[in-house]
Amino acid sequence: MGMTITEKILARASGHEQVHAGEIVQARVDKVMMDDILGPRVQIAEHLERLNAPIWNSERVTVISDHYTPPANARQAEIVKFTREWAARHNIRYYEFAGPCHQVMVEKGRVLPGEVVLGTDSHTCTYGALGVFSTGIGSTEMLGVLCTGEIWLKVPETMHFRLNGKLQNGVMAKDVALHCIGTIGHNGATYKAMEFSGDGVSDMGMDERLCIANMAVESGAKNGIFAPDDITRSYMESLGIHEGMYFRSDDDASFCRGINVDLTAMEPLCACPHEVDNTARMDDVSSVRINQAYIGSCTGGRYNDLKKAADLLRGHHIAQGVRLLISPASREIWERCARDGILTSLSEAGATILASSCGACLGLHSGAISAGEVCVSSTNRNFLGRMGSKDSQVYLASPLSVAASAITGRLTDPREFL
Repeated sequence: MGMTITEKILARASGHEQVHAGEIVQARVDKVMMDDILGPRVQIAEHLERLNAPIWNSERVTVISDHYTPPANARQAEIVKFTREWAARHNIRYYEFAGPCHQVMVEKGRVLPGEVVLGTDSHTCTYGALGVFSTGIGSTEMLGVLCTGEIWLKVPETMHFRLNGKLQNGVMAKDVALHCIGTIGHNGATYKAMEFSGDGVSDMGMDERLCIANMAVESGAKNGIFAPDDITRSYMESLGIHEGMYFRSDDDASFCRGINVDLTAMEPLCACPHEVDNTARMDDVSSVRINQAYIGSCTGGRYNDLKKAADLLRGHHIAQGVRLLISPASREIWERCARDGILTSLSEAGATILASSCGACLGLHSGAISAGEVCVSSTNRNFLGRMGSKDSQVYLASPLSVAASAITGRLTDPREFL
């Protein structure tokens, strides 16, 4: 029997010729990432000291402060300070303060195709866009990995999503992710791999693939993954990287379920409060008025996202009483968008440009919403109280849909402006 991409990566990592779904393996870990919110300060620092154990390989560890940056108060500042100083004490030279962790990990070349990468954040599955087995783990598990460089894993079954056709004008990768989640439900892929392939993938750049892989966990998936191809290779080479293992699923690999997705027929979607699988067509919720529109995060703040939003907003101005907040997904994206005039176009349309941060995504700072307010956001979660008050409402949509909604002051299909 053949193997899926996920099975091949876990076979390599565990020293086996073959592994299959359901088996338990002891896998060697290639890289780990910790952030400031669930990183060293949560059990790891204290217990590592108590165990008097060294980190197995500090060169394979990246620490990124992104949730509490820039700090909004003294408590957040103390957490960022602790995280930075802990990384220095343990000779971790890959400490970053440059934006949401997942975008930074990718653009800094800290993940390579074919690797096993773990992080203390549920959206670590993002790196599957590069053909990586990546998943989020808890702080206790991370403590074990830091000490040993290994972790036991159950090999997940794989759900196969065949993306066919071509996305039409006004439809984005975020709509694809919401469609898949809406189809199988918020627990439809629990402890499974979501593999994406099909002729539609060949038209998707890395920004789009990263968005879709990022959202896999919103269906409960262990990981999301794309087979690396020429687009992957070109992207890695643009980073100056020529390494990596380019696995593909075998023709006779076993999938637990196959789902065909017609990209050509897809329309702009949104996820309504308070679940990501509570999806609807943008046209069907056009009566919903908004107070805030947010474009940013490790899901919807990449260069392509901001460029498309700026193109749509050019010549328009946001509605009276609506605030449009923009947070580029990394400092590098911020600077590139500034050089290309994208931030200027967004600002001229009435947007407020923020630092690259996770702050607004989970209501910590830089865009929290109050009781009774409605926000449409390009982020990945709309849980009760996710972006501020438990009496607020969050709708998730593509950057194009968020930009269009900011112009009209209500949830809006972006094709009205295209």
